[in-house]
Amino acid sequence: MKKKETNSAISFFERYLSLWVALCMVAGVLIGVYLPQVPAFLQQFEVENVSLPVAVLIWLMIYPMMLKVDFKSVKKVGENPKGLFVTWIINWLIKPFTMFGFAYLFFHGIFSGFIDGELAKQYLAGAVLLGAAPCTAMVFVWSQLTKGNPAYTLVQVATNDLIILIAFVPIVAFLLGVTGLTVPWGTLFLSIVLFVVIPLVAGVVSRNVITKNRGLDYFENTYIPKFSNVTITGLLLTLIILFAFQGRVIIENPLNILLIAVPLIIQTFFIFFITYFWAKIVKLPHDIAAPCGMIGASNFFELAVAVAISLFGLQSGAALVTVVGVLVEVPVMLTLVKIANSTRHWFIEETL
Repeated sequence: MKKKETNSAISFFERYLSLWVALCMVAGVLIGVYLPQVPAFLQQFEVENVSLPVAVLIWLMIYPMMLKVDFKSVKKVGENPKGLFVTWIINWLIKPFTMFGFAYLFFHGIFSGFIDGELAKQYLAGAVLLGAAPCTAMVFVWSQLTKGNPAYTLVQVATNDLIILIAFVPIVAFLLGVTGLTVPWGTLFLSIVLFVVIPLVAGVVSRNVITKNRGLDYFENTYIPKFSNVTITGLLLTLIILFAFQGRVIIENPLNILLIAVPLIIQTFFIFFITYFWAKIVKLPHDIAAPCGMIGASNFFELAVAVAISLFGLQSGAALVTVVGVLVEVPVMLTLVKIANSTRHWFIEETL
């Protein structure tokens, strides 16, 4: 029975996302090494350090996510706020800073013999971008796999998307400033406008117009499913382009992929258990506690990839870190789903 629920909740592409990411990494590296004229051609299409082909692909990734979020649910924010406080505090006051701490410890400390100082700064910047971007649409998958409360998860996601608009830039700017990297504020704000505000507005307008003209049932069961594989396709094509630019670096430093993955995995488990046990302490039911843990542990990697490319370029170490984040996220999150499901008896069952 459990296997059946899992397969129905997560699509074929999502279930094997790490495999597709790995294949795209290989394809991108081969293009970068043996067909260098391809990244050279794509590099011509840049405006203010933003790659236009990548921007289009990222819009294809993020727009379908915003369609799934009903921002009218924000009106319910005053109902049972305890779980929301846990989510907000973890995502915005704890997670970005613990990610910074783990990344600094490993890149500038434990792994300093393998990574030079300048590259360590780039890797740290990529980790900061991941840590400051809480998960959005994929949380609906993790919530469903843990039998989470879908209405409450929707409110958590909607409020996080709104908080991103005001909290992401200052947190990223502060932590990047600590690393000693120059923060191009204009590019940072432009990235938020391009990759959050525009898709968010497009999603809200699409939901309102289509629901008004065709009904909610058509919107949720016909229109949204049309984009079921668009996000994954956009992500995979973006990764091929990114790794085409990173090809030479990866061939010369293959160990770096593993070194990057270590602090990201540790951070994911660390944040999950902090959130999960906090939810238990404040007596949240399991169908709210589990999604809280999943939201804390996972990342809005599409946004992190987009901003890393905009701020530091396709060939940067920061962009590479965000992609490694994509590579490790799915298997790690599926492991956390199993942990959450096996510890259901720790919590009360009734929704607040």
